[in-house]
Amino acid sequence: MTDNINKETANDKAATNNNDSAHKSSADKDNIYQENAFPTMPTIPSDRPWLSAYERYGIDATIDMPDDNTSLLEVFERNFSRYGKKTAYICMGAEISYKQLDLYSRQIASYLQSLGLVKGDKVGVMMPNLLQYPVVALGIIRAGMVLVNVNPLYTSRELSHQLHDSSAKALFIVENFAKTYQDAEDKGQVAHVIVCKIGDMLGSVKGAVVNLVARHIKKMIPAYHLPDSVSFKHALNAVSASHYKRPDLSLSDVALLQYTGGTTGVAKGAMLSHGNLVANMLQISALMNSAFEDDVEAGDVILTALPLYHVFSFMVCGMYGMYQGYAGLLIPNPRDLDGLIKEMGKYKPSFIPAVNTLFNGLVNKDSFAELDFSNLKAPIGGGMSVLPSVAKKWHNITGLPIVEGYGLSETSPVVAFNPMTIAEFTNKIGIPASSTDVILIDDDENEVVMGDRGEICVKGPQVMIGYQNRPKETAETFTANGYLKTGDIGIMDEKGFIKIVDRKKDMILVSGFNVYPNEIEEAMSEHPAVAECGAIGVPNEERGEEPKLFVVKKGEVTEQELLDFGKKQLTGYKRPRHIQFVDELPKSNVGKILRKELRKMEGLE
Repeated sequence: MTDNINKETANDKAATNNNDSAHKSSADKDNIYQENAFPTMPTIPSDRPWLSAYERYGIDATIDMPDDNTSLLEVFERNFSRYGKKTAYICMGAEISYKQLDLYSRQIASYLQSLGLVKGDKVGVMMPNLLQYPVVALGIIRAGMVLVNVNPLYTSRELSHQLHDSSAKALFIVENFAKTYQDAEDKGQVAHVIVCKIGDMLGSVKGAVVNLVARHIKKMIPAYHLPDSVSFKHALNAVSASHYKRPDLSLSDVALLQYTGGTTGVAKGAMLSHGNLVANMLQISALMNSAFEDDVEAGDVILTALPLYHVFSFMVCGMYGMYQGYAGLLIPNPRDLDGLIKEMGKYKPSFIPAVNTLFNGLVNKDSFAELDFSNLKAPIGGGMSVLPSVAKKWHNITGLPIVEGYGLSETSPVVAFNPMTIAEFTNKIGIPASSTDVILIDDDENEVVMGDRGEICVKGPQVMIGYQNRPKETAETFTANGYLKTGDIGIMDEKGFIKIVDRKKDMILVSGFNVYPNEIEEAMSEHPAVAECGAIGVPNEERGEEPKLFVVKKGEVTEQELLDFGKKQLTGYKRPRHIQFVDELPKSNVGKILRKELRKMEGLE
């Protein structure tokens, strides 16, 4: 597989390298984390229990990384050469081919280089899933620069932090959020702002109509004034693709600055190298090839409802999807379930990566059950724990189990996954990815006994270089022997399958007993009148803490009924002692329930 990356793009590299290497910068030496940035392959002890699972399920135990002088550019050029006229992305009825994606992304790369930006400079992208996103993201990376994913739902305060921390010198932003940028007190080093309109790549007629409706009918665009900005169409057409200067890049160069959700404090930027992303792409490929190598075709549709600015979607739907030649079905607003289901009915996706919140929303819509699932090959769960009750409904409707995996921003993101050929939902995150070592440790960094709870720690070529500007936090995130501490508590069984118990910080301490919110939420979600729920610990003079449950109802139920239900589901110290009904639960941009916000509602933070 890596031979394909190295060999198939030789001609493309020569063709695009006729203008010599791109500008170089002293920024390459400024990053204190760069010294050991080349992805290292861990030595996996032969007694690791999951190694036998690789054999059983036909998964390659290791990946073969390409030479250090390779980068994502080889991957992109391979795609463009191999898939050419096939559809790369679909959005709102419009399509672009791999050939068009090649041209448009080189035009964006040429434009950025014409501004005087150089290799290693940061460029922010603040937009939902539109055709412009992959064009811009690939253009930034092809220019040798670092993509900075920005959540478009950020407030001005949050945006100020990220712009300052990332040192981004340019920003692509959809005009719906331009007012947010205008109001940001600290714009960092941003010197170039490129404003996109929703309809910019939907065709002249349809695009004009969409932009008109967005601005004047739906009133989606707050008034803004950015006199020094330019339009996306100007940036796309300002410089010919022939002026593109192919940069010298290696696996050690940073490709992506991915900010964590910030739920544990100030958002931190995980620096992911070309090598990190290539490694994770190959790790996902090793998993998928074990089940679909003879069944996957270029042109299969992968539902891209999760935002591409989130690392799960960026890798699975974006990087891996492009590597396989899939057509990414971009959904700008996945909260519009009726619109989403209509698109699914039209394009019949083969792969559906989603989080529990989205799976849950779909299975509770009658129109979803009426879809044709004959093309569906794999529903893939990630980003948060999938509840067994949701997984059961999904399996009953579609005929396929949700295949759950696990990862985080710091690991590009995939750490572990279930085999794609499982017959039933396992309620576990699966086994470590190929060429990945996982240990579970106690508070003193000692490995725990098999079957005991411990913090999941990871070593592998997908693990980040470090946090941007935060050497101290970076050092604290790794164990003394170089494993990344995830902050997640898990249990590993004798076959190497891991079950997430909960986040370390979310643990509730009741009379000296550890109580994990996930366990409470899973149990209480079995009640037919509970749509969603979130558990936290609240102070109690006698017990220290006791569980409180926030519930979104989907039927008539009283507080006492749920308290009685909890008595049947959970042992005394684990069951909820307080119930509060709410209209909705606070969530992150990809649907994770934010327990920190629930604690704030209680005045605990």
